[in-house]
Amino acid sequence: MPKLFSSNDESDLVRAERDVREAFTGLDLDLSALAAVSNIFRAATAVRNHMENNILAEHELSWSAFTALFVLRVWGEMDARSLASEAGVTAATLTGVMKTLEGRQMLKRRNDRVDGRRVMVSVTPKGRKVVDDIMPKFNRHEALVTQALDTEELDDMARFLRVVLRTVDAIDL
Repeated sequence: MPKLFSSNDESDLVRAERDVREAFTGLDLDLSALAAVSNIFRAATAVRNHMENNILAEHELSWSAFTALFVLRVWGEMDARSLASEAGVTAATLTGVMKTLEGRQMLKRRNDRVDGRRVMVSVTPKGRKVVDDIMPKFNRHEALVTQALDTEELDDMARFLRVVLRTVDAIDL
């Protein structure tokens, strides 16, 4: 069976969207919303896989590990719960990521001085260097995967996706 839902061919993608519409004929569905959200998911998965395979693998980092280091590199020390939220992972996933990164001396954990139950996490100089070494190539690949869009389209896409993010945040309150 040819790849449809995960294809990179325009005609396959359009066909997949048509197949989905036909499969759910008769149901009360907003098919435009379904197509938009499906494409957000598919694009995010494709970009994540591309970055993991082409950049992060050479540093033996998962997407979650790199994201945790990136967040700490940009915003500095924070509690583990906040880091999990910012990195978009569960607390359980973050625990495993932190254990691995701590073992590789890329981050450190400590108990909060005021609330000993709260774990504070920070990037080490080695972790900071790894992020700084990765970012130029990572950004080149960000440009590669968006090269079919002009600057205005990129700005529009970023703005539209921020609208989706704000909407999700609002309905999850």
